[in-house]
Order: sequence, then structure tokens, then C-alpha cells
Amino acid sequence: MSSDEILLQRDGAIGTIVLNRPHHHNAFTLTMIDAWADALAELRDDPDIRVLVVTGAGQAFCSGAELDILGGDAPPLDRKNMLWKRIHRIPLLLQEIDKPVIAMIGGAAVGAGLDMALMCDIRVAAKSARLSEGYARVGLVPGDGGAYFLPRLVGTAKALELLWTADFIDGATAERIGLVNHAVEDADLNSFTYRLAEKIAQMPPLVIETIKRAVYQSAHLDLRTALDLISSHMGIIQSTEDSQEALRAFREKRTPAYHRR
Repeated sequence: MSSDEILLQRDGAIGTIVLNRPHHHNAFTLTMIDAWADALAELRDDPDIRVLVVTGAGQAFCSGAELDILGGDAPPLDRKNMLWKRIHRIPLLLQEIDKPVIAMIGGAAVGAGLDMALMCDIRVAAKSARLSEGYARVGLVPGDGGAYFLPRLVGTAKALELLWTADFIDGATAERIGLVNHAVEDADLNSFTYRLAEKIAQMPPLVIETIKRAVYQSAHLDLRTALDLISSHMGIIQSTEDSQEALRAFREKRTPAYHRR
């Protein structure tokens, strides 16, 4: 990871990726995307990291892509490949990371910037945050997964309304419609998010990762297949030291000591 546009921080079991172009409201460049993908892969492979937090420096989460990376007069195939081969590595990497990923949203999250938050597992927003699928306003379609992630969170009708109007909503409204998990006072955003991250990080890591995998797998399966799959997961999990230590600690009324993998 060679760009100062992405900061990678570690604190115990929690890794944080900071989008670091505050004077540009963290609008991303292709160099920033490359560093972002490297940071995700690094935290994915770090056995000491159990939870990831993604946030933005300064007064915004992410205002989307710098418009000059969208291709200008480039041929259609080049424009497609800029998305498919560069920017889309972020959602595809997040899909394969079994560790929980929390988006901490302060300020604006617009267009591709909002999509980057939607592709995380959990979202915590400041009440004053401003969120918009702003693509239509600038003559674009949701190129970074908004058409995939948003309907799964808020339903098709509400997703279409937000995509078609490009309206801004605040954090409290986003919580009410299910777009974010929590909307908190601005001053509490950091402390609330990291308390949540720490709470998850204290759970048995392999169990947490398997739950995440099972939830996303089950979204695409019929009931019989999902139950067959989870019975296999359960059989494997119960044989792990993490699971056995959690049960021992529960019975002995003590804090469990999970091993590092």
C-alpha cells in the first residue's frame, strides 16, 4: 500500500481504513482505490484483526469518485473496465472477507461513496450525516453496487425513489428506513462505533466469521439447502477450540481466551 490517500490503523483486534482526502471530501481516485484494495487484503489476512472499520477523514465519509476518472471521451469498453477491473475490486473483496466490516459515516456519503458504505456489513452514521445516491443528478447510473445493495436494505420501492430522485437524507432518516443500523449524535459517532466493534471482536472469531458467511450464503438459497449448509457449519464449529473455549468460559463464568489464528 503506497498511497497516503488511505490510512491503515490497528488497535488491538480492530483494524481501521481511513479514506484520507479530506480537502476533496474523500472523493476517490484510482490510486486511492488501489491502496484501498491493498488495505482490505492486508486486514483480511492479518490473524490478529477480528473487525474492520471504514471511515473518512475530516467532514465527509466519501463524496464518490472524482469525475475525471469516469472516462471522458474514452471508448465504452475502457469505461467498463475502469469499473470492473479497478473500482469493483472493493465490493468483490468485501464479499470474500469473512470478518465483520463496519462503515462509520460522518458527513456526506454520496453516489459511489454511499455505495461503499452499503457494501459493508453494518453502518453507523452521525445524525447530521448527509446520504444520497446522487448518480441521476449527474447523468449516471449507480455504477458501484447501489442497484444491488440498496434494495436489499430498504426494499425495491424506497431504493428506486432514492435512486431516481437523488434526494439527500440525514442519518436519522437513514436509520428509520433501515439504510443504517444506528444514527447517533455527532459527538458520539467514534466512541459508539468502536464500542460496537470491540463488542463483536470479543466474540469467538471463527464463530463470527462463520455466521457472516452463513447469512450471506443463505440469502441466495432455498430453505432446505440453507439448513443443510448450516448443519455442516455447526458440525465443524463445535469441533473448534474457539467454540469449546466459549462454552467452558460460559459455564465457568469467566472471560474466554480465544486463540490467535
